[in-house]
Amino acid sequence: MINIAGLTVRFGGVKAINALDARFTAPICGLIGPNGAGKTTLLNTLSGFVRPESGTLELDGQLLNPLKPAARARLGIRRSFQTEQVVEDLSVWDNVLAILDHLPLVAQYTRAAEVARVLDYVGLSGVAQQAGRSLNLYQRRMVELARALAGKPRLLLLDEPGAGMNEIESLQLRQLILGIPHFCQAQLILIDHDVELISATCEETLVLDFGRCIALGPTRAMLKQPCVRKAYLGEN
Repeated sequence: MINIAGLTVRFGGVKAINALDARFTAPICGLIGPNGAGKTTLLNTLSGFVRPESGTLELDGQLLNPLKPAARARLGIRRSFQTEQVVEDLSVWDNVLAILDHLPLVAQYTRAAEVARVLDYVGLSGVAQQAGRSLNLYQRRMVELARALAGKPRLLLLDEPGAGMNEIESLQLRQLILGIPHFCQAQLILIDHDVELISATCEETLVLDFGRCIALGPTRAMLKQPCVRKAYLGEN
């Protein structure tokens, strides 16, 4: 469970996150809002890349504020980025293996077995020895997801993992996301502009606008609220 209390993040004179209170309790949670609402900033703050001006962040009751990004990764916080970070000169296998250098393993797996396990889950076993530069967009996104799943994740922060995917790829991603809590017992926060993906995968959703919470609760109920449809979907 993630608990956020009084969180404020400021960049110069702009409050990207403004006195935010929120609690994520569902296995898969959505984070939506218009561009500039503070979504990525919130993920950056949870993962330790951005320090808040004030407020607290807790994961399962443990205070995150004092922990640097590497310590949060060891604790089990993983994330993907809007622009994927695949290393072009490394194979798919080595892209995932490199992540495990400083992370704890699932008890019953060696490093090689862990890489094989996550590549099989995301469907990349057949291209494990291909170089990153040879991958298409969907495969690159799956490398990102495999790296986030490796080790012992407790919280996955996925920032627009479905960007640029076609309909079939989006459906495949949907099934993978739905299976993550069972696969590795991790909680997941998902940012995406695909309303169907959020609705189909997320049990509860936080809606941000100008760094503030305008709605938080069961996803389908949130998506029906007029204030959410105006902010997120641009409806009048």
